[in-house]
Amino acid sequence: MSMKEVASWALNVCHARGVQFADCRIVDERQRGLATKNGKVGHAADSQSLGIGIRVLADGAWGFAATEDLARQGVELTAGQAVEIARASARVKQHDVRLAPEKAYTDDWTSPYQIDPFSISVEQNLDLLMKIDAELRAVQGITLAETNMNFRRYEQWYYSSDGADIHQVKYTTGAGYAAFAFAGAEIHKRSYPTSFGGQWQDRGYELIHELKLLENARRIAEECVALHRADQCPEGKFDIILDSSQLGLQIHESIGHPIELDRVLGMEANFAGTSFLTLEKLRKLKYGSELVNVVADARPEHGPGLGTFKYDDEGVPAQCTPIISHGLFTGYLTSRETAATVGLERSGGTVRGEGWNRLPMIRMTNVSILPGENKLSPEELIASTDHGIFFQTNRSWSIDDKRYNFQFGTEIGWEIKGGKLGRMLKNPSYSGITTEFWNSMDAICSREHWTLWGTPNCGKGQPQQVMGTGHGASPARFRGVKVGTAYKGN
Repeated sequence: MSMKEVASWALNVCHARGVQFADCRIVDERQRGLATKNGKVGHAADSQSLGIGIRVLADGAWGFAATEDLARQGVELTAGQAVEIARASARVKQHDVRLAPEKAYTDDWTSPYQIDPFSISVEQNLDLLMKIDAELRAVQGITLAETNMNFRRYEQWYYSSDGADIHQVKYTTGAGYAAFAFAGAEIHKRSYPTSFGGQWQDRGYELIHELKLLENARRIAEECVALHRADQCPEGKFDIILDSSQLGLQIHESIGHPIELDRVLGMEANFAGTSFLTLEKLRKLKYGSELVNVVADARPEHGPGLGTFKYDDEGVPAQCTPIISHGLFTGYLTSRETAATVGLERSGGTVRGEGWNRLPMIRMTNVSILPGENKLSPEELIASTDHGIFFQTNRSWSIDDKRYNFQFGTEIGWEIKGGKLGRMLKNPSYSGITTEFWNSMDAICSREHWTLWGTPNCGKGQPQQVMGTGHGASPARFRGVKVGTAYKGN
């Protein structure tokens, strides 16, 4: 039984019932997740899932149904259900759904990788994690060490009533760790390569080798303990420098989410989700300074980001959409359904579903800030800053539902005085208003200091869909930002 045959059962039912459009995604997904906690295995799971999701446009409205029963009867029954749901939805529709035209593609693509992560044994994975765990706890004062490693193989077949026939395979690898030191009334944390699960990319096991996890463990643990002796971050207005991973999260929260066109149009508002970027602001709003150039780029040549693919889940080819061009707001994340509302003739190709049993929706691809044209290094950026604070590794974030007012805290800060990194600072935080903040950016480091970070845990929708997004960034400086202490220590 071929996947094409399975899809044809679904599409034939839809065709026989006179729908305007139908597509189906068959997804075969395998995941491995491992974690340790203070020298013990904290989590170990290996899971596999296979099923089909069928999306139907009938009477101007969507219907969706999914099943893991890939026998003919199960698939045909599910396709019939999707049609019924579409017809029921049509009775309460406000307007007809119209899809932007798209060619039907036939293609086969696999994300590049050197070492299949599933070819490395669980024992070898855990051996590395245990060595990191032991290295973290070897530093006196560390009270908790946590490590994690995750792999995913995501294979998808996409077929549509227009004739699309697309097969894609994506490998994802992620790893990271955190050290905690609890003393007195304070807990401090240091993470590597960044917080909340570490670094994730669409690559093979070679990423694990490149991250130099074990080699950095001692330094990270020592910084964590030293934070207890560090001075509290001062409050006031300062010039600040964000490291590339913190800038990546700043992009995610204050650019990535507000440019989702379904949020802007009020079609999707879960997880505190509307947007200040109303339609009249397109090509008029000065979002940032001249140096701010942001793209939404799903193309493989952008890099192995969690938002990289060859085609989205509507069969639309990956594209690069300019979001902010020399500070001007120039683009949204769009779908075949929403493209026309902003005057586009085709979708920007940003629609994805978490798996076979979720209705695809607009999701961030790789929303990245382009690096500076000059050869600016982080050292030179610091040397040209008279008095400021360097923020490293996210600890917390808070932003309003329109994505306008925000506050971020990082795990560690460093004072900059006279162009030199000075004392370590604990509990650093900064706050601002999205457009004011991006307009205060006056320097960004060059390409060789740019990293494509992976955010594996972006939540959206109801039922919730957790999706991976990518954010490329170089360290950057912002002038006159409000700095405070999000966490009042002793």
